[in-house]
Amino acid sequence: MEIIYLKETTSTHQVLVEGLGQKEFKAPVALVAERQVAGVGSRGNSWEGFDGNLFLSFALPLKRVTADLPKHSMSIYFSYLMREVLASYGSKLFLKWPNDFYLNEKKIGGTITKIVSDTVVCSMGINLKSAPKQFAIIDVEIDKISLIESFILKLKEDQSWKQVFRKYQVEFSKSKRFLYYDEMQKRKISLENAELKKDGSIEFDGRKVYSLR
Repeated sequence: MEIIYLKETTSTHQVLVEGLGQKEFKAPVALVAERQVAGVGSRGNSWEGFDGNLFLSFALPLKRVTADLPKHSMSIYFSYLMREVLASYGSKLFLKWPNDFYLNEKKIGGTITKIVSDTVVCSMGINLKSAPKQFAIIDVEIDKISLIESFILKLKEDQSWKQVFRKYQVEFSKSKRFLYYDEMQKRKISLENAELKKDGSIEFDGRKVYSLR
C-alpha cells in the first residue's frame, strides 16, 4: 500500500474520497496528515485536528476486504484491528460500539467508513499527543510512523469478520454503560440492554440498529 504523508490538509477523509472520484488516487492507498484543519467525525461532526495526533485515511478495493464482512460493520472491523495494534503497544483502550476508541470514560478517537464505487475508504483520528477538555489522549507513548506501519501489516493479515467479531463480542460489555445516538429516533439511547448480533448490529426494544458510520 502506498502511504502519502501530508504536512497539513483540510481532511484526509474528504481529500481521499474526492481524489478517488477524480482518479487522482488509486486503491490501495493511504493518506496521513501531521495536521488537519477540517476533520470529519461521525454524523457530519467535526474532529479537531491537534498537531501530532493520528489523522489516517486509507482506501482498499472491496475485493481485497474479507468476503464475510458486512458492509455496515466495516467501522467495527477496521477499528478493532487498530485496537489490537494499540493494545500491542500496551494501551488499555477499548472499542465502544460501533466506532469510538475509549480510554476509561473518555473518547480518544474514532473511525468512519464510506464506500466509493468499488472501494472502501476508512478514516481514523486518534489523540496521541493532545485533546480538547472533554476528550483524552492515549495512555502510551507511540511513534506515529511505527503505528501506521504496524496497522498496515495488521490489514495484510486478512482476518475474517468471524475472527474479529468473536474477539469484539467479549469486549462489547464495556459499551453497555454508554449512550448511543439513534439516527431513527434522533436521540441518545442507553446501550445497557443492547444485544450484539453476529452481523455487528445491535438489538434492543424489539428492533435492530445498524452502524451507518
